[in-house]
Amino acid sequence: MCSYLVMDCFGTLLQNGRGVLDSKYLIGLGSYDITGHAADWMLQIPGATSYICCIGKDKFGEEMKKNSKLAGVNVQYYEDESTPTGTCAVCFVGHKRSLVANLLAANCYKSEHLKRPENWALVDKAKYYYIAGFFLTVSPDSIQLVSEHAATHDKIFMMNLSASFICEFYKDAQEKFLPYVDFLFGNEAEAKTFSKVHGWETENVEEIALRLSRWPKASGTHKRIVVILTQGVDPIVVAEDGKVKTFPVVLLPKDKIVDTNGAGVAFVGGFLSQLVQEKPIEDSVRAGCYAAKVIIQRPGCTYPEKPDFN
Repeated sequence: MCSYLVMDCFGTLLQNGRGVLDSKYLIGLGSYDITGHAADWMLQIPGATSYICCIGKDKFGEEMKKNSKLAGVNVQYYEDESTPTGTCAVCFVGHKRSLVANLLAANCYKSEHLKRPENWALVDKAKYYYIAGFFLTVSPDSIQLVSEHAATHDKIFMMNLSASFICEFYKDAQEKFLPYVDFLFGNEAEAKTFSKVHGWETENVEEIALRLSRWPKASGTHKRIVVILTQGVDPIVVAEDGKVKTFPVVLLPKDKIVDTNGAGVAFVGGFLSQLVQEKPIEDSVRAGCYAAKVIIQRPGCTYPEKPDFN
C-alpha cells in the first residue's frame, strides 16, 4: 500500500469525485474514527472511545458526524469555518491499493480546541490514548499536552508510525514523542524507513522492532516501548520486555477479500479492545487480526452488528 498527498490540480477531483471513471463513492470515517469504531464494535460498548479532530463546515463534515454517531464513537470535532473537510481517493488494482489524500481541514486542528473544558474533560477521564503519526504534521503541541498528561498520571500513551514519509520527513517530531510512547504500531515498510533514516543499516523487521522497543523512555507506565509491526500476510512482530515474538496471520481466500482499505487501523482498534481489558498481548494481537479480517471482507470500512470473537 502506498500513501500520497494530493497536488493542487487534483483537489477539485477529490472534492467532486462522485462518478469519476468507474468509481465507487463512499463517505465513511477517517482513520482515527475507524480505529475507534473497531474498538467500540469489539467491546460492544457505544461511546467507549472518544475522538477529537478537525472537519470543515460542509456536506462531508456533516456526513462524518452522522457516520461517527452511527458507529458509536463519541466525536468532538473542531469545525473550521473556511476549509473544507478532507477527502481521500483509493485506487485498487486487484487487492493492491494506493491512497491519495487531500487533507484540507484535517491540517487545521488547533490545540485551543483540545484545551476547552468539555474536551479536556475527555482527556482527563481517559486511561488510554492513541494518536496516529499523521498528527505530527498538524498539531504537535496537542500531542505534547496529551503525552505529558499520560506520563504524569501513569496512563497508557500510544502512537502509530503511520506512513514512511512521516518517518522520513518528520524525524525530529517523531523522536520528540517516542520517549512518552508505551505502545507503538506500524508496518514493515514504515519500520524499514525508520531504520534507514536512523542509520541502523538493517531491514530485518524483528531487529528493528527490538531496537525501537529499547528507545529511551522519558517516563510513563512502561519501562520499555511495546512495538507491534504488521507485515501484510506475513507474521506480526511484537517486541516486548527485550524479546521478540511473532504471530502468524490466518490468510483469507482471495475471493473473500472485498476492500483492504482500513485494515491496518482496524487492527489497532481490535488490539486496543483487549488491551483496555488488560488481556494478554496474545489476545490483543488475535483481536486485531480478527477486526482487520472482518473489515476487508466488506466495502467501505464497515462491520456487521456484532463480532464473533472469543
